[in-house]
Amino acid sequence: MLKLTNVETFYGQIQALKGIDLEVNEGKIITLLGANGAGKSTTMKTIAGLLKPKNGSVEFNGENVTGLRPDQLLRKGISLVPEGRAILTSMTVLENLEMGAYQRNDKDVRNDIEDVMQRFPILKERQTQMAGTLSGGQQQMLAIARALLSKPKLLLLDEPSMGLAPLIVADIFKIIKEINEAGTTVLLVEQNAKQALKIADYGYVMETGKIIIEGSAQSLLEDPRVVEAYLGRKSTS
Repeated sequence: MLKLTNVETFYGQIQALKGIDLEVNEGKIITLLGANGAGKSTTMKTIAGLLKPKNGSVEFNGENVTGLRPDQLLRKGISLVPEGRAILTSMTVLENLEMGAYQRNDKDVRNDIEDVMQRFPILKERQTQMAGTLSGGQQQMLAIARALLSKPKLLLLDEPSMGLAPLIVADIFKIIKEINEAGTTVLLVEQNAKQALKIADYGYVMETGKIIIEGSAQSLLEDPRVVEAYLGRKSTS
């Protein structure tokens, strides 16, 4: 579905991505792990069109989409939930959801809004409330629900558990798994490596702008390098 080949992205003169090769197969959850500054969010922004790679290519469903604008990529089926959520705080929950479908002109928008509010009952309960007054977990649910209303084929989630209480984190990961089981492919950036690998099919580990390790989620859970660096326990190997 998604293929990055030798992607290099810069911030001015500073090279953030140093030849990234990455694939996301349809129907899967792929996770991208790494420390702060490794290049994970830069990768997501490059895929979503917020940054243009200087070299390399991005393909989506067999089409070269390198350098397309975010709105063009959204219409093709790529939707990003950015780090920090970026909800519209001075608008209501319902207005935020409506903005998620702003590029659609089909007749199913109302039904789809109702469907996501069924999936996230707290949003239905608080649909007239200003989004900025929601808790962090509720705002994250709103950000995910808003992205789903663009009817994405590929959902990009950048640090969805950041700053949330453990019980809320468990809920968010359960929701991600349910979204995937309902047919949406997911690329997940997470610092909570253990939780991410538990729900993912395949994973990549980044360090200083490069992919240094990749493999099935199960193999990464058992990889001594990943265990020691990201899973918070000493390797026995």
